[in-house]
Amino acid sequence: MKIPPSLTRRRFLSGLAAIGGAAGAIAWLPLAGWPSSTARAAELHLASTTLAIHGDQGPSRLEVELAESPQQRANGLMGREQLGEDAGMLFVYQRPQSPDSGFWMYRTLIPLDIAFIDRNGRIAAIHQMTPCGSSVSADCRAYRAGVAYIAALEVNAGYFAKRGIDVGDCVSLPGSLARQGQCEP
Repeated sequence: MKIPPSLTRRRFLSGLAAIGGAAGAIAWLPLAGWPSSTARAAELHLASTTLAIHGDQGPSRLEVELAESPQQRANGLMGREQLGEDAGMLFVYQRPQSPDSGFWMYRTLIPLDIAFIDRNGRIAAIHQMTPCGSSVSADCRAYRAGVAYIAALEVNAGYFAKRGIDVGDCVSLPGSLARQGQCEP
């Protein structure tokens, strides 16, 4: 089955999950029709901004790339061999995402932590994600949010623990996300 380029992996998985469960969705995802992540990264320009997370040890500032379009979110950090110590990727959504949606590590080469950020700008959940070494997408685990979210922040594994960042901490979101409801640090 060939997937149209306008259809993101997430949307495709969500649609299949609705009719056959998440495991069925991942098992049926044919990646042959998707361009390679390296080719897609070259086509996608990502804006960046400075983000602050207010944790127990004070504010932590990091430079994040913004994955705002469906194509940018689908590509994410696939194929990256490294991520700067104070860098990350912020996945931005216009509407709250379902607690059942999530991320996977297929074709992602580095271990990551992910924070799911609620509409008030607070971290609602944090998960540790390990790379999936399989060349078969169905073998890769999906990391479900478990909470509704409007943004998700991926950083190097251990970043949150090292800086005392935890669920409930405030994230200073950029642009229009900040206007949706900003927490007080």
